[in-house]
Amino acid sequence: MIIAPSLLAANLGKLESEIKRITRAGADWIHLDIMDGHFVQNLSFGPDFLKMIKQHTHLPCDVHLMCSKPEILLPHFIKAGADNITVHAELGERAIDLIKSIHTEKRSAGISINPPTPFAVVEPFLDIVDLFLVMSVNPGYGGQSFIEGTVEKIGLADKWRKQREKKLHLEVDGGINFETVKECARMGADTIVSGTTIFHSRCYRRAIERMRNNAIQAAMRTV
Repeated sequence: MIIAPSLLAANLGKLESEIKRITRAGADWIHLDIMDGHFVQNLSFGPDFLKMIKQHTHLPCDVHLMCSKPEILLPHFIKAGADNITVHAELGERAIDLIKSIHTEKRSAGISINPPTPFAVVEPFLDIVDLFLVMSVNPGYGGQSFIEGTVEKIGLADKWRKQREKKLHLEVDGGINFETVKECARMGADTIVSGTTIFHSRCYRRAIERMRNNAIQAAMRTV
């Protein structure tokens, strides 16, 4: 079970310390939400931010491009050291070229959908990506409440990959706490993005361990 704390919820005034703490605490990945103020109504991090992060951690950096024109930013985030880059199925056929570009640079590629978008929209992309990210809140801001209906997409994707014996990470992001993670894991999620629950905990290590254990135990009950 991969736990990927989202830096959107970190104390950005103490960013170097936060990155080192989350690395020592046992996180598997570090998750970055990249917002352009257009695809979503918020602005977040740029490529130089990622470059700085890479100086303070050995963890893979999972970059989620919530952008209308990710093709502009993509080369810069690759150069900055992104390990996985996820784009949105809502971009339509443009997403195919983006995924090809990511793979050409020997990086892992992901595809994501927003809560209102049906699973059928993303299904054609699943054969050509390494990761499927289900947004369980409407993207743009941290600290939102989990949208229950989104977990159905995780279940559909899990069924899809089992039928095809496809290696595909199923990632979920949005409103993930110690309880909602159980529901996601039961449906097949194996990569958990959590911001507020982890970064607002007194002890990051205990929070990550609890998140991982809750997910593993819930997943085992479905076997």
